[in-house]
Amino acid sequence: MAAAAEEEYTVPLLKKPQYYENCPGCKVDEQKELKRGLPIREFLSIWTVVLCTALPISSLFPYLYFMIRDFNVAEKEEDIGYYAGYVGSSFMFGRALTSVLWGMVADRYGRKPVILFGTSSVVILNTIFGLSVNFWMAVITRFLLGCLNGLLGPIKAYAIEIFRHEHQALGLSTITTAWGIGLIIGPALGGFLAQPAEKYPALFSKDSLFGRLVNCLAFLLRFPYFLPSLAISIIAVGVTIASFWLPETLHNHKEKRAASDDSYDALETASGDGGLKEDDGNTVAITELKKQPASLLRNWPLMSSIMVYCIFSLHDMAYTEIFSLWAVSPRKLGGLGYSTQNVGEILAVSGFGLLVFQLALYPYAERLLGPVMVSRLAGFLSIPLLASYPFLSKLSGFSLGVLINCASVLKNLLSEQHQRGAANGIAMTAMSLFKAAGPAGGGSLFSWAETRQDAAFLPGNQMVFFVLNVVLAIGVVFTFKPFLAQPRGRTAATQ
Repeated sequence: MAAAAEEEYTVPLLKKPQYYENCPGCKVDEQKELKRGLPIREFLSIWTVVLCTALPISSLFPYLYFMIRDFNVAEKEEDIGYYAGYVGSSFMFGRALTSVLWGMVADRYGRKPVILFGTSSVVILNTIFGLSVNFWMAVITRFLLGCLNGLLGPIKAYAIEIFRHEHQALGLSTITTAWGIGLIIGPALGGFLAQPAEKYPALFSKDSLFGRLVNCLAFLLRFPYFLPSLAISIIAVGVTIASFWLPETLHNHKEKRAASDDSYDALETASGDGGLKEDDGNTVAITELKKQPASLLRNWPLMSSIMVYCIFSLHDMAYTEIFSLWAVSPRKLGGLGYSTQNVGEILAVSGFGLLVFQLALYPYAERLLGPVMVSRLAGFLSIPLLASYPFLSKLSGFSLGVLINCASVLKNLLSEQHQRGAANGIAMTAMSLFKAAGPAGGGSLFSWAETRQDAAFLPGNQMVFFVLNVVLAIGVVFTFKPFLAQPRGRTAATQ
């Protein structure tokens, strides 16, 4: 009997995986078993797809003030920020409505169709946005672009499924890095390429090559914000064509559910390991939704980490909107009076600084202090930095240029979001809503502040940056207990 029982409960330590013919997911799994080296091509493919998705999100901010002005929708100059906020937030609002839906589509029909559809939507809708002739056309095209661009969730699942286990964390890090760089390069492109006929008259004059090509000069004068949209759309065309050669990773046989669960388990684990953590290594992880579907809203470790991310996302998007509006607004209203090219230069410098920081310094700071402590220190240091912004408008010339570039670089470094992660549709929807509220609220706040230049308490833009600091302080407070809940141990986080 004992021998029979022992034989009955004997489980082989190694089990050869079963691959199904004509299943794209099985083909990918089989190739992963055979390929042992670093998958450079896959890393590059995912990096370019995410970059293509991120570029349009904030590329409009450097020229949005002038675009709203040219629409003649604002009755007063102080009202421009109000309308600019709604254009800036329409993308994220659209993404909030469809992020869960696109995840379901990716699970049902595959990751590759969602990737191709998302990059194609950038090609079409971003080009149409550059041809906007009125306020509502701009709002609708941005909203549709957000609705149809649901790549961020599926691309994370794709990164887990396309890489071997030892490369999955690096794959998710590639997504985060590409996303952050896209949010910096996008505004830089917008700043340099908007209003090209005014900035580069020698290049686009009537006698130049471009000026002779089918009334190019007249076209650019009528649509001065088309060129940055066109540049991003051309990049998206190349990414879309290259994406046709991406392998599909979704399994199409009856046992696909088990394989899908494995990939999402890995995604949860990777997100938890790279998410908000305390110094002792206990993870404040995004809990697996399938294990506690009925008590999701009562799952405080999950909800508290989402709340922290949402608050920081609200602040970062509001800052991006407000900085661009403040930099280009006239000096009589407390702004810097910069052109879109000046803003593009600042953001380009900030982007380079952010890239160096991500690659060279941040990994050491995270290992030394832990990501939660890094977030707290960044928040504390950002508060006095933001408080100094209104006084920079008193400067001019070289001193203003040096200080505003230094301040912008520091603020972008302190807003580093590599340590903040989320891995489910609920979190994605919540964060998209907060990111939509950021530009809308920031634009309205900016317009209101410009009407109170002579107020006794925090006049003009001092009120704007004060409110930004209040939101940032709330985010920092929420990184402490009892707001940011922490399970008793790593095992508790996964039960």
